[in-house]
Amino acid sequence: MLANSLIIPQLNTTFVEPLRFLERHFLSRHRMIDEWFHQQWQLTTPPVYGSVDLRNAGFKLAPIDMNLFPAGFNNLNPDFLSLAIKSAAKVIHQFIPEAKRIMIIPESHTRNLLYWENVHILQTILTQAQFEVRLGTLIEDIKTPMDIVLPSGKKVVIEPLRRQQDELHLADFTPDLILLNNDLSEGIPDILRHLKTPLIPPAELGWSQRLKSEHFQYYAGVVEEFAKKVDIDPWLIAPLFRHCGRIDFMQQEGMECLVINAEKLFAEIKAKYAEYNIPHQPFLIVKADAGTYGMAVMTVRNVEELKSMNRKQRTRMSMTKGGQPVHRVIIQEGVYTFETIGPEQAVAEPVVYLWGECVVGGFYRVHKERGVDENLNAPGMHFEPLAFSQTCNDPNEEMDPDACQNRFYTYGVVAQLSMLAAAREINEQAKKSI
Repeated sequence: MLANSLIIPQLNTTFVEPLRFLERHFLSRHRMIDEWFHQQWQLTTPPVYGSVDLRNAGFKLAPIDMNLFPAGFNNLNPDFLSLAIKSAAKVIHQFIPEAKRIMIIPESHTRNLLYWENVHILQTILTQAQFEVRLGTLIEDIKTPMDIVLPSGKKVVIEPLRRQQDELHLADFTPDLILLNNDLSEGIPDILRHLKTPLIPPAELGWSQRLKSEHFQYYAGVVEEFAKKVDIDPWLIAPLFRHCGRIDFMQQEGMECLVINAEKLFAEIKAKYAEYNIPHQPFLIVKADAGTYGMAVMTVRNVEELKSMNRKQRTRMSMTKGGQPVHRVIIQEGVYTFETIGPEQAVAEPVVYLWGECVVGGFYRVHKERGVDENLNAPGMHFEPLAFSQTCNDPNEEMDPDACQNRFYTYGVVAQLSMLAAAREINEQAKKSI
């Protein structure tokens, strides 16, 4: 359910000087920052689209996840879709200059109607960008076009895919470009392999092959370069992390590696907290190294919690979306979120959406039942859309750095850094596949 777009969360902590430093720093250097990004995008083409989950602790602002198959376009402020439409047209024509017909391949579940509201908005954005857009489904049981009626009263139509040699098409529709909105958690189906038709993002970047730890390795490299350019401590905008090899929570295999790396990561975080005199306790987030939907995620406040996991906890950590088993995890520095909304002070975290290099919108993920050190991507969450259209791209040095216009600009910079990391990730994947 979308709420009033004028609702702005409050930063509910007294320890905000590092964030204000970042905001002032970015504002005073925003022309340099914009030029640096421009140079980077000349070197590496951005992904077609993406979303970045951020956490704002006041003393640190960092991404905790980056999704190359975003599924929340319905949560953006509908009054500000014009920037998304313009940016979508720009980035798609960067990939295929003459593109006119786009086939979207969505997820293969039909019961999650909010997901299909997302698909409807995605289709609307592309249609208003002057593309002809149809939806092709990977569901093999669907042999004829199928209507999905949405809670909004709208509908989407999904159609069976057909493959002839190395091209995909629908009954009377041959696309110039295929846009994946399916994270392929269960693997790459044969019908999507070795296609002549351009497929973006690449199927190889689906969660059956992509790893969060690899993305954050690229992100660490990007931030190191950026931090030198603008003269900041990279830790202020990057989570520390570690990862292990194979793990089996049910058989309790690989747990020793998990505990050892957690101990080392706690020590690294405590050193940074001491450096900045941060009056909070460090914590970790352990989560599946691949996957989405907030599954297989746990907060760890001390190493003993990992040593004494009960069967219920191990079961919850053993599977992710689609019942896929968890064999690898990333151990990530926990980043507090001290932003709250409403009289109940419900905990919130910003999620930023991009088409190519352009920040086009975002929303706050809000959860009334979760704490400041917990995963908010869980049942019971709701969304508050944000008007990024002008705020995120037009910082104002004369205004208070805490003004929402400038706060959102800072969010946009960090989200673009994550998008640049994903661009390098995709570029390296393409080199490997040649």
